Amino acid sequence: MRAVIQRVNHSSVNIGGEIVASINNGLLILLGIEEADGTEDIDWLAGKIIRLRIFPDAKGIMNCSIEEAEGDILVVSQFTLHASTKKGNRPSYIRAARPEVAIPLYNQFVARLESRTGKQVQTGDFGAMMEVSLVNDGPVTIFIDTKNRE
Repeated sequence: MRAVIQRVNHSSVNIGGEIVASINNGLLILLGIEEADGTEDIDWLAGKIIRLRIFPDAKGIMNCSIEEAEGDILVVSQFTLHASTKKGNRPSYIRAARPEVAIPLYNQFVARLESRTGKQVQTGDFGAMMEVSLVNDGPVTIFIDTKNRE
């Protein structure tokens, strides 16, 4: 499982001219799921993201988690995070999970974030062509791959 986590002042998802999700002050998580991912990856990644101290404290130092900042979360599926560009110029997505594998894992990840934060998590529409807008705060952008935990 790969995630690009961006601390945002605002983020939204537009599908077909309609805003389907929107948050202020929080995290935009672009989530890529591969065939080898499972429940262990979900648990580890959700916990890691929730504990990340990337929000400013009273002194302006990045020392607070999403919960301490009382921020919102928006999760958007993005299979292209598993693109391989080793050969040629056209990326290969062979490691990206097929929808029948990825959708349940995606939904479990969202549910795990909701249960750990006690807040509703906003989402895009899995597999849809989406326009994702964001105002990156900082900018702060973190990349995490559950297969590279060390």
